[in-house]
Amino acid sequence: MIEEIHLRDLGVITDARLPLEPGFSVLTGETGAGKTMVVTALGMLLGARSDASSVRNGASSALAEAVIKLPAGHRAIGLADDAGGSTEELEDGSYELLLARTVNASGRSRAHVGGVSAPIGTLADIGHTLVAVHGQSDQLRLKSSAEQRHALDSYAGKKLGRLLAQYEKNYERFKQAAGELRDVRENTRARALEAQTLQGALAEIDSVNPLEGEDEALHAESQKLTNVESLRLAAATASAALAGTEYGDADAPNVLGLLDSARTALASESDADEDLKTLSDRLNEALIHITDIAEEVSAYTSGLDSEGPERLAEVENRRAQLKGLTRKYGADIAEVLAWAEESRARLDTLGDDPARQETLEAELRELRETLGEQARTLMELRRTAASKLAAAVSEELTALAMPNASLVVKVDETEKFNRFGKDAVTFMLAPHRQAVPRPLGKGASGGELSRVMLALEVVLSEVDPVPTFIFDEVDSGVGGKAAIEIGRRLAMLAKNVQVLVVTHLPQVAAFADQHILVLKNDDASLSKVNVLSTEERVVELARMLSGHDQSASAQEHARELLEAAGQL
Repeated sequence: MIEEIHLRDLGVITDARLPLEPGFSVLTGETGAGKTMVVTALGMLLGARSDASSVRNGASSALAEAVIKLPAGHRAIGLADDAGGSTEELEDGSYELLLARTVNASGRSRAHVGGVSAPIGTLADIGHTLVAVHGQSDQLRLKSSAEQRHALDSYAGKKLGRLLAQYEKNYERFKQAAGELRDVRENTRARALEAQTLQGALAEIDSVNPLEGEDEALHAESQKLTNVESLRLAAATASAALAGTEYGDADAPNVLGLLDSARTALASESDADEDLKTLSDRLNEALIHITDIAEEVSAYTSGLDSEGPERLAEVENRRAQLKGLTRKYGADIAEVLAWAEESRARLDTLGDDPARQETLEAELRELRETLGEQARTLMELRRTAASKLAAAVSEELTALAMPNASLVVKVDETEKFNRFGKDAVTFMLAPHRQAVPRPLGKGASGGELSRVMLALEVVLSEVDPVPTFIFDEVDSGVGGKAAIEIGRRLAMLAKNVQVLVVTHLPQVAAFADQHILVLKNDDASLSKVNVLSTEERVVELARMLSGHDQSASAQEHARELLEAAGQL
C-alpha cells in the first residue's frame, strides 16, 4: 500500500505530506484547493506525461514522492532491483520502496526508483503493479483488451487458469514446430547452398589437417632456421671457450682446462687442510657441470649442421598452408579447429530429411486439434464467466444511480489461434436499455465511466485486486441515496485493497476510514493538507452539506452520516 505521499511546489501546494492508512481514505476541500494535485502527483509517479503547468508559480520545479510498503516477493521489488534501486526490509518482513518524480519549469522531468535515477518507463512498469487510477479524464485500469481478458479470466476461476496454462504450453510448441516446418520447406535451397559451402570449407581444412598449436611451433622453428648461421657461430664460439677446438691453438686457454688446472692444484694439497679439500670438491662439481654444458653445446652445433635450407623451405610451405586457413576461418589454428567443429555440427542439421518434415506435419495436425478443443472449452468458460460478471456489475450499476445501464462482456471467436485461445474479450457499456452497447470509454461521461469502473472493481476485488485504487470524483453527477451507495461500495472495495477517493459529496466522505482535507488560504494562492480528527470531520462534512461549517443542524446531519456509515 501507499504509506505516504509527499508533494512540493505542485499546483497550489507548496509542501505537503499525506500519511495514508489501509482501507478507505477520502480527500475533500473547496473547489480550487488542490485536491486533484494528489491525483496528478500519482499520475506522475505512474509514468504519465509531465506538464510544466503543474509547477507552482515562482518555483523552479515540482516534486511528487510516494513511500510504498510491499510484501516480500512483490513484482515491484524485482523491477526496482533491475533498475538498480534499493528497497528497505522492515521488521515485519515487508519492504519499503521510495518512488519520486521531479518536473522543472521547462517541462523536463526525472524519475527516481529506490533512490537512483531511472527511466520514466520504469516508473510506469512499477506503478502498473501498485496503483489503478480512475479519473474524470483517464481510466487507466481495465481499459485495454489485455487487461479486460485478464480480469475476466481471474473472475472465471482456477479451472480456466489450469486449462489456460496447458493451452499456452501447447501453443508455444505449435509455434515452434510451425517455424521448424517452415524452415524445412522454405529454406531447402538456402540450406543446400550453406551445406555445399560448409562441405568445401571443411574439405579444405581436412586437406591441410592442422594440429592445435602447430602454427606457433612452426613460427619458432622458422625463426631458428632463418638465423642458423648466427646460431652456429654463437655455439662454436661458446664451444671453443668451454673446451677448446681442434682447429685452433691447442695451447689456447679454455674453461675446462682452466677448471681442471685449478682443481688439480687444490687437490694436491687438500690432505693438509679440510677447507681446501672442500673447495677442491666444489671445483670438481663445477667441472662436471661445465663438461655437460660443453657436450650439449657441441650436440646443438651438430644438430644445426643437419637442418639445412631444405627444412626451412618445408617449414615456410607449411606455414603458408596454415595461414591460408587462418585468413578464412579464424585468427589462429585454435579458432580454425573450433570453427570446423561447429560447422560439422551445423552440417549435420542441413541435410534433407523427409522423415523430419513428415514428423513435424503430423505433430502440427495433432497440436492443432488439441488447441482447437482447448480453445473451445476456454471460450465456453469465458462466456459463462462473462455472463455472471456482466450481471454482477449491472446490479452494482443500479445501486450507483445508473439503473438502466448494463455491462456487456463479449467473447467473440477469432479466425486464428492466439496465446490465450481463439477468442477476443471486449467490455462494453449500454447506458440505457435501448442503447447499442459500446466499448468502455466511448459514449459514457467521465462520471458514468468512473462508476462503471467502481462497479467492476467491487466485483473483481476478491479475485483480481490491485493494491491501491484512486478514484477522482467517481460520484460526479449523483447525490442523495445514490451517493450513499457509492460510499458504501467504496468501503466494500476497501476491505480488500487500499482506496483513495477525491470527492465533493459528504455522503461518500462519511464512509471513509481516514479523512484528509485540502485547505486553501483566503487568497487561494496556497494550500495545505490536514488529516482530520472525528470532530474536525464533523465540521468538514457540515461545510460540504450546507456551506456553513458552524451550522448546528448541518453538524448534526454530519454526525448522522458518520453514524450511519459506521464511523462513530
